[in-house]
Amino acid sequence: MRTVTLIALTVSSAFAYAQQSTQRDETEVENIVVTSSPLGRSVLESATPISVLSGDELQQNMAATLGDTLNNTVGVHSSYFGPVVSSPIIRGLDGPRIKVVRNGLDVSDASRVGPDHAVTGDASTATQIEILRGPATLLYGSGAIGGVVNVVDSRLPQQRQTGVSGSVTTRYASAADEINLATNLDGGQGEFAWHLDGFYRQSDDYRIPGFASSAPDEDEQPGRLENTAIDTNGFTLGGWIGEQITASLAVGQMNNRYGVPGHHGHHEEEQATELPEEEGTQSDQQQDNLQLLLDWRNPGSAFKAIHMRGAYTDYAHSEIEDGQIGTTFINKTQEGRLWAELHDIAGWRSVIGTQYKHTDFSAIGDEAFTPPTVTIEQGIYLLEENQQGNMLWQLGGRIDRIKHTVDAANFAAFPVAPDNSTFTTYSASLGGVYRLNPVSTLHINLAHSERAPDASELYAFGPHIGAGTYEIGSSFTLGEQNDIVVISTTNQFEKEKSLNLDLGYRVSGDHWHLNSSVFYNNIANYIFQQDTGLVFADGEIQHEHDAPTDEHAHEELPVFQFAQQDATLYGFEVEWDYHINDQWRTQWFSDYTRARLADDANVPRIPPLRLGAELHFEQGNWHGEISLVRNFSQNKIAASETSTDGYTLLDISANYYMPLQSVDLTWYVKGSNLLNEEARVHASFLKDNAPLPGRGVSVGVKASF
Repeated sequence: MRTVTLIALTVSSAFAYAQQSTQRDETEVENIVVTSSPLGRSVLESATPISVLSGDELQQNMAATLGDTLNNTVGVHSSYFGPVVSSPIIRGLDGPRIKVVRNGLDVSDASRVGPDHAVTGDASTATQIEILRGPATLLYGSGAIGGVVNVVDSRLPQQRQTGVSGSVTTRYASAADEINLATNLDGGQGEFAWHLDGFYRQSDDYRIPGFASSAPDEDEQPGRLENTAIDTNGFTLGGWIGEQITASLAVGQMNNRYGVPGHHGHHEEEQATELPEEEGTQSDQQQDNLQLLLDWRNPGSAFKAIHMRGAYTDYAHSEIEDGQIGTTFINKTQEGRLWAELHDIAGWRSVIGTQYKHTDFSAIGDEAFTPPTVTIEQGIYLLEENQQGNMLWQLGGRIDRIKHTVDAANFAAFPVAPDNSTFTTYSASLGGVYRLNPVSTLHINLAHSERAPDASELYAFGPHIGAGTYEIGSSFTLGEQNDIVVISTTNQFEKEKSLNLDLGYRVSGDHWHLNSSVFYNNIANYIFQQDTGLVFADGEIQHEHDAPTDEHAHEELPVFQFAQQDATLYGFEVEWDYHINDQWRTQWFSDYTRARLADDANVPRIPPLRLGAELHFEQGNWHGEISLVRNFSQNKIAASETSTDGYTLLDISANYYMPLQSVDLTWYVKGSNLLNEEARVHASFLKDNAPLPGRGVSVGVKASF
């Protein structure tokens, strides 16, 4: 729950705690620089709210999914599509509005298309995870109007190393009988450096306090959330060479097999590829990734340095229903970023850059709900920074062009096929960090950001079995008989336009620190999934009262149509940290987002008010934490939603540091949900079918050398 927004206070002497009040969990993260900042700024020096999870805190919060790993970070919630698939929600925004990147480059999976698709940015081998709250479109282009999650690892070595160093971590979690192994190794000789990492995770179905369904039938058994087992592994190998001009190249592979809880498929045998029989819906992911880094320092002329990052990703995953392949998603992506640091002019530091991304996305199978689409994104941006007395100014702008080319052959059954779509988006921000006095600063950031609709929001038309929905994009409308009719592209979605204001205040004393922020985000043409009240059953869309009521009723899929309306989101985030004495420290945090549409209806699946508290103890080589987090009930709901009860999660953890002659051991133990509460996540599509895991204990050890 604690973030570097609080613990990176030693970066600047003006924000340093007194030496006698500094604890181990703070000193380990001194001088952390946010890698997603091309100007090399720390958390404290950014007008945009940023949090960083690293070190022992990252290890203690490690979970099977990226969303659950970050779930206790202020301002961040989890979509929670069961404990096997969870994506980050930042200030009420998720899906395509949140960019998930690895070392600044898109993870290029299918997680932005559907909530049942796992994020491939695994945290097991990460060195730190950076969360940019609020618009981050200047660096990451159209789409990131809600924020960015950057998973940073060491696959691209950037400095010399002699000898071998690294770590090996193993962990067991009782809630799902989960076994997790991970290793990070770094070495080198002369101007050559190398990196190798790998991870393996295997778990059974998760234990839950009661029934999976909020209204269980007489046949349901309590105690387990069925079809939530995981079997995943991956590795990365990278190398670096050079001095003034350096180059790194890394290759990686990930394989992930996981169950999707909450429903069963309805696939007919003659329409599928036979596989060994398995109950429920499974997803089988594979990803091959190549990343490249080039840095040229002191190239002369007007440039201080020139940087390039590139990636090629080949991703595929199949949705398997009762042992049969229903749909296979394929995503092949090439991405490149090039930027240059200019020499200062009149005190202004400048970065100019360009970005290119080519995405070839397709879904193959009788239940493919999106047509094959090629998306090309091109962008240029300029960032400026200037220190004037107590004020640090940060401003910039960006222009992007996004083109979706859809495969017309996929619409042979329709009288008219939708046209290709092209959007030009403009983004700009103006921010500042003002030092009020030696111990406090005021942060303000005003950003205008635009997002082009993604391909699924435009062209989706069919059953999405993993998500348990039937989806209709803006290129289609329902006819009088509930049949899908293609409409003119003049009626397609407009681009989203976000005007976001962030205002923050940070103050530090010898024994305490306060970090607070409020935000207001007005989004024109906000895109959301609207429940039509119809269902898809027996191969056609029909009214719910006409759908079958026999044993096949579970095969019904609710029909959701993408809609567009202005929306307003506002809220706050606050963290307070107080050192009682050398051994004891307490921390409190709270966050809240309110989201409404222009017709005064509520935006669907918005997380509720949250309040958390931690008590830390440190003595010698021991460090312990008690965490209590209250998620309040959510009654501000959309028309198709039901209210969600509040719940309280109690966690207790302890670390023991054991320095040996050549190896440092860190032993971990953590008890989660010790009250064994039945907790349902309001932001989840599976709220009524997949509660959070019940009481569990995890133990592990990390060996560093």
